[in-house]
Amino acid sequence: MASVPFPPLFLCSNPNSLALGSIVSEKLRFGGCRAFGLGTVRKSRRRTATSFVCKASSVTFRDLDADDFRHPLDKQNTLILRAIPGLNELGKALLAIAGSVTEQIMLLENIGTSVLVSKNQLSELHQLMIEAAEILNIEPPDLYVRQSPVPNAYTLAVSGKQPFVVIHTSLVELLTRKELQAVLAHELGHLKCDHGVWLTFANILTLGAYTLPGLGGFIAQSLEEQLFRWLRAAELTCDRAALLVAQDPKVVISVLMKLAGGCPSLAEQLNVDAFLEQARSYEKASSSPVGWYIRNAQTRQLSHPLPVLRAREIDEWSRSTDYRTLLKRAIQTSAV
Repeated sequence: MASVPFPPLFLCSNPNSLALGSIVSEKLRFGGCRAFGLGTVRKSRRRTATSFVCKASSVTFRDLDADDFRHPLDKQNTLILRAIPGLNELGKALLAIAGSVTEQIMLLENIGTSVLVSKNQLSELHQLMIEAAEILNIEPPDLYVRQSPVPNAYTLAVSGKQPFVVIHTSLVELLTRKELQAVLAHELGHLKCDHGVWLTFANILTLGAYTLPGLGGFIAQSLEEQLFRWLRAAELTCDRAALLVAQDPKVVISVLMKLAGGCPSLAEQLNVDAFLEQARSYEKASSSPVGWYIRNAQTRQLSHPLPVLRAREIDEWSRSTDYRTLLKRAIQTSAV
């Protein structure tokens, strides 16, 4: 999900990008990295290009705030960071110094190695992004398509001046158009929630703990674990953003299922309901004391929740009063 400045968290930098190693070079990813089991999905056959006819929804969340759909754990950790005296000012100062340089580096990299999507270039993809951004009430960032066999997407917004989203060609091949738009909405969720900025602030706090004598290392390790928990909660938040655009939980769950074990040749045989049943069986298997311990040991250092857990979470939220209230408000807004 992110590349961070100290080795214990340097887990998932883009293999095709510059290794910035900076506290402001946070790439927020949809699918995690190969170390987390979402590895390369190779095409066994080429699919015929299809039309992008995919109007997500006629509704628009014109007054949507990030906290309207933010996951409770994401909200809790963000509030904690906001309450730390001086952290916001220090973070903004560092972003002001290094942010513009980092953004320029990434801009040149993207222009040099990817295809910039626009009205005149991959116009259907451009329209999917415009529609998703309109629904979520956010300015659409630049969108790039990059050649890669690893199905993934990520976003970066250092100082908010030149945010962008990158999607890999293998992801385009793997997903339907509705699913692809859900991925774009997920990345827009990161931008709307300022996850990159708050992640930078969290890294500053953790780095500061490492400099403390005595118990500094222990404190820093505890902060790292808390940071990972927040990163996982941030992903759940952005899955909710994807659902707000798709307005069909099966679309979002299908994306997660395909990232877990899909490929173009098997896509039509995959079953969302069976994947949800798999998620329930995982919950049952990990409910015992031993299962709980194993589950926590396996996930404590992950920046992304397991796909089955994300599927269960989005399925539950789609049935919640909060989600239905948001949809009702959106319908009322669009009718004005």
